[in-house]
Amino acid sequence: MPPVPTRLRVRESFDRAAASYDDAAIVQRQVCELLLASFNPSTTPDWILDAGCGTGYGIGLLQGRWPAARILAVDFAPAMLAAARRSADLCVAADIEALPCRDASYSTWWSNLTVQWCDPEAVCGEAHRVLRRGGELALSTLGPATFAELREAFSSIDQHRHTLSFSEPEAIAAALRRSGFDDIRLHRQTVSQHYPDLASLLRAVKDIGANSVGDGARSGMLGRRAWQRVQAAYEKYRTSDGLPSRYDVILAYARK
Repeated sequence: MPPVPTRLRVRESFDRAAASYDDAAIVQRQVCELLLASFNPSTTPDWILDAGCGTGYGIGLLQGRWPAARILAVDFAPAMLAAARRSADLCVAADIEALPCRDASYSTWWSNLTVQWCDPEAVCGEAHRVLRRGGELALSTLGPATFAELREAFSSIDQHRHTLSFSEPEAIAAALRRSGFDDIRLHRQTVSQHYPDLASLLRAVKDIGANSVGDGARSGMLGRRAWQRVQAAYEKYRTSDGLPSRYDVILAYARK
């Protein structure tokens, strides 16, 4: 399992980003829509658990698709949860690796771009526990090609970690299998967002709270010369649309 940042550090990052999240989360909304478009549960959901709900964009999509369903929004960042509270039926501040929910109480477990911050084994185990027999799971997460250009550009100046270490699709499938899920289906595709310059790209990452990368991160600021080298290294990826930020998206579906 790839190392993940400490839970406290991740929570603090997302708490700080709550006010800027909705304006910056363009890719996150796009992936959420992709996740829903390919999700066709065999029975109509009546109780949905949104694991890592953020500010609640997914809640609106789920309500639009299944207006009679009730939704429990779960997030461990209080500021994010406060925003989601406007649209969810119930909200709980909790870690999705240890849900304060009864066994077999939900028809649907849903999570958009949260699992990459967690231990997949723990998350999948909890999802299986809280789902009813026949309940279904839909999750999106990020694969190892995510931010590949960024890692390559920074490798020109140091060997520190500048992104998370993202899981291979098979690792997600294996975590689901070991947790007891059946009918596992994975889809993988690339989603990209473009920016006028590297500073704008990095600011967008920070504005969604995704700037905590765990042990091995650089502790100090870059000097001017090092920053110029990183910028020059990233420029080779420029297209007519600008500098790309690439997301290697994994969509996973399964049944208990």
